[in-house]
Amino acid sequence: MSGKSHKGFWKITAKILFVLYIIVLVYFLFFSERYGRSGAHIYRYNLVPFKEIRRYIKYRKLFGWEYFIVNIYGNILAFVPFGFFLPIISKNNRSFWSVTLYGFEFTLGIELVQLSFQVGTFDVDDIIMNMLGAIGGYIIFAIFRKKLKRFM
Repeated sequence: MSGKSHKGFWKITAKILFVLYIIVLVYFLFFSERYGRSGAHIYRYNLVPFKEIRRYIKYRKLFGWEYFIVNIYGNILAFVPFGFFLPIISKNNRSFWSVTLYGFEFTLGIELVQLSFQVGTFDVDDIIMNMLGAIGGYIIFAIFRKKLKRFM
């Protein structure tokens, strides 16, 4: 495989992985019954920063460790691929601020859809944790950027 076709292969692979990631994310955020996406439809929201994060930490033993880990670490880890893949598939989005802005817009969009369609909860803490994940993904991209350059 020549250098140019090698890069093309990896760029297409990254795009496919990014699309698959978005599909899986949408499933878990809007359709997964395991994470409370079925049942009564009511408007639920939290607009107070760190309120739910403090609650999960304070009552983690009562909620159970799985619930705690999914709600705290899951919200962060779920957006690491976003921050990692976006600068790989788009040369225009290789800056920290670009990834941060698109990560914010994407997670805000998700929260607004959850509120509008009454699936899940609009939670400012989710936005904060999702942003940390996107930023973490970008940091991983930045650390490995020289090694990834041959694939981009």
